[in-house]
Parts: sequence; C-alpha cells; structure tokens
Amino acid sequence: MKIICIGRNYSEHAKELNNPVPAEPVFFMKPDTALLKDNEPFYLPDFSNDIHHEIELVVKISKAGKHISQEFAKNYYEQVTVGIDFTARDLQQQCKEKGLPWEKAKAFDGSAPVGTFITINHSEINTLPFHLEINGETKQVGNTTDMLFSVDAIIAYVSKFVTLKTGDLIFTGTPAGVGAVKIGDKLKGYLNNQLMIDFEIK
Repeated sequence: MKIICIGRNYSEHAKELNNPVPAEPVFFMKPDTALLKDNEPFYLPDFSNDIHHEIELVVKISKAGKHISQEFAKNYYEQVTVGIDFTARDLQQQCKEKGLPWEKAKAFDGSAPVGTFITINHSEINTLPFHLEINGETKQVGNTTDMLFSVDAIIAYVSKFVTLKTGDLIFTGTPAGVGAVKIGDKLKGYLNNQLMIDFEIK
C-alpha cells in the first residue's frame, strides 16, 4: 500500500503559501508508516515547531491499473473519506529554499491520519463538501468542485508514472485555511457533513 498526495490542487491554498498554480498535478509519496487509523492520537514530533493541518478528500483505489484513461478512472475507486496531510511547514520551507525534496516535511510517521471510508456515488465525486473543525471551530472548508484537477484526472495522470494497486490511497489536495496545531487540539473532519475522523493532538 502506498500513499500518493497531490499538492497545490486548490488555487486559494497555493496563493496562501505563495506557490504558483500548477499546470499539471504535483504529486509526492508518503510511506505506509505515515498512515494513522482508527482515530488514534497524533503525537507532535520533536523535529518541528510548526506542524500544519491540511484536510483532504482521500480516495481508496479498488483495483490495479496503469495508464488509466480519465474516461475509465471511475472504475478504479469506490470508497472515499477525509484525511489530514500533516506538514512540518518549517522543514518544508527549508527544503524548498534549497531545492530539496519534501519527504522529511511530509512523509514522517503518523503524518497521514485517515477517517472511516464510505462508498461513494461517482456522480457526486466532483461536488463533495468537506471541512475541518479544531476545538469546535471551523478552520478549513473545501469542495471538490474547486479542485484544479478532478479525482479522475488525478488517477489518469498519476497512473502514467506509477502503477496503482488495490488499497492505495490518494490524498487529493487541501483548500485554503491551513495552520499550526498544538498539544491538546481536537480535530474533527467531515465529509458531506458526516463526521469521518475525530482525534487529538498529543
């Protein structure tokens, strides 16, 4: 199982980090050790002083495929949820300034909490609302309508380079509103107003 993450897929988020809006999907990987399930707590690592939350729609791949056309991408997933792409923003900035890969800022242990997966009607995939609450306050609000690259477009693009396998997860990008988390914060992620993930920062 691998975790594929799409960066800068919402224009407002790209702008808030002063990043250019991409002409094609930007993707990177997280290892399986980044996965955090069952609402387990997230422990702040000691190597960063600026861990940011990024709520995202997460798609689970249901069968193997390579060079998938966008027209047939919907045949390769059935379930979705929301997840958090935790980012060590201070380390990421250092990497960007030096032109280095982002892995140590993105792929660390526990950096990919995911919620409960639900079966999706494919006709809804491009109009799904989701949001993140921290300590009862709404911090991020997104809708797949606002994606620069749709779920099907992402699957088609990524599968040109990387074979997708059953159980792979695709984090599809985060809307604006990212920010730092701290010990004691309680995070709740919703998809279509249904609670999908609920965990604490320790």
